[in-house]
Amino acid sequence: MNVQVRYYSRGGNTKKLADVIAKATDCKAEAIPTQVDGNVDILFLGASVYWGGISPEVKSYIKALDKNRIGKVVVFSTSALAERAFGQIQKMLQAKGINVDSSNFYCRGEFTALHKGHPNQNDLKAAKKFAQEIIERNQ
Repeated sequence: MNVQVRYYSRGGNTKKLADVIAKATDCKAEAIPTQVDGNVDILFLGASVYWGGISPEVKSYIKALDKNRIGKVVVFSTSALAERAFGQIQKMLQAKGINVDSSNFYCRGEFTALHKGHPNQNDLKAAKKFAQEIIERNQ
């Protein structure tokens, strides 16, 4: 199974999740705009939510994805506030005809004085477990 991890992270919160997910799925986490390599069975796509929603970099990345090279996208995200990236990303991917797993992983990310220390060790353990469960379900 070809599994790849791509993410966009301004402050490093989403990168922490990407690194844990990549290790759990035996691949390398690469920052956007690195495109997928070959045909991908599962693409873990990570993003953060900012004031205006998901970043323009993530939107551009999704627009550039080739639906014929991706079996399924699994979304993971962080934010300091309650809004999650999943809905926005899901809508964009589905509009392109790309299959999106109904499961997604989300945790709080540290931003200035909010959520100090997040993602923390418990968040990272949960992200690892999430990734392993996705792989097991798709084997």
